[in-house]
Amino acid sequence: MIDVLIGLQWGDEGKGKIVDMYAPNYDMVARFQGGPNAGHTLVIDGKKYILHTIPSGIIHPNTLNIVGTGTVIDPVTLMKEVDFLKAEHIAVEERLIISDKAILIMPSHKMLDEYFEKSKGEQKIGSTLRGIGPAYQDKYARIALRIGDIFNADFDKQYQALKAQHLIILKSYGINEADLEKLQADEINCFEAIERMRKLRVDVIEDLINDGLSKGSKILAEGAQGSLLDITFGSYPFVTSSNTISASACIGLGVAPQKIDRVIGVFKAYMTRVGSGPFPSELDNEIGETLRVKGFEFGATTGRKRRCGWLDLNLLKRTIIQNGVTDLVITKSDVLNCLPEFSALSTDGQLHSFPSWTEELSTITQYDALPENFKSYISFIENDIQLGVNVISTGPQRSEIIIR
Repeated sequence: MIDVLIGLQWGDEGKGKIVDMYAPNYDMVARFQGGPNAGHTLVIDGKKYILHTIPSGIIHPNTLNIVGTGTVIDPVTLMKEVDFLKAEHIAVEERLIISDKAILIMPSHKMLDEYFEKSKGEQKIGSTLRGIGPAYQDKYARIALRIGDIFNADFDKQYQALKAQHLIILKSYGINEADLEKLQADEINCFEAIERMRKLRVDVIEDLINDGLSKGSKILAEGAQGSLLDITFGSYPFVTSSNTISASACIGLGVAPQKIDRVIGVFKAYMTRVGSGPFPSELDNEIGETLRVKGFEFGATTGRKRRCGWLDLNLLKRTIIQNGVTDLVITKSDVLNCLPEFSALSTDGQLHSFPSWTEELSTITQYDALPENFKSYISFIENDIQLGVNVISTGPQRSEIIIR
């Protein structure tokens, strides 16, 4: 049985904490798409863990963590995560398996990303410049390097051939000498990281997962970014470079659709977005700034300010239907008490206002003890989208959660 956990907005919904909460109930946690542009944050006993590639179940000793076939992997970023987790006495190498078919992000991909974004001028999409898009481009052009290739005797030659193609493009964009020197320096770091990656467990993860399923294993598929950033169904062209909806788990892990059981959708009590693109309920004013500061709305990967706005239930209903969501999780509810009142857009496009509350939600452990104003907001959401909210995150800590 596979349950899929995905974000229902423009990413940054707090999926990392929710995966960490659910992980002890599963034998495996598997990331199925995206790359190091993800920033899944866990706060455990006051310690913050920010994961970009490694699944958010890595903290749990009895959970196997898989980086799936649909992902793109930056060797330097991956090994920095491994080192960080090892320094925290987490046996990451014993709990981590990487797909042999995941795509490698090489230094020239990052350089391409930078030059592509610069060339767009005012039409830039807000890329994280992590090389994600160019790596996926190479995948579909069938010229990419995959994780399994690092074990080939001629891997360096393979990279030089790929780099030569990238340089043709970069020279057409007028790459300067300083960037060419930077590229060479980055290559040294990358190949050092790849040498270390060869000691990690790399496997045919689709066989591993399907074998586990045949033996009754429970698997949680972890998505990155959010449904509104889906390359096909999101606010194109201001989207990420992979399919972020729940159906992508089948391709990213190599499993059949009938193996999917629950789909857990995570959304914020308000909305945020990083980078360019439409945002109907955006608050480009003092209220938006207040939400940003209280909610610490800065990118976990880039540090960029997140644009803030009211919850849009029309968009939420759309992503619930698209993903086949069975279970809903609301996060960042505790932030709303920074305002005397707040609003939300209903599915019919009307703006509704709600009185806030003064209580700190993080100290509350039972739903019945929550402020009446907050419970009224939850009821409004549930009635409008016709689906119940199962889990309420009341703060960033692992323990700050209410399960209904």
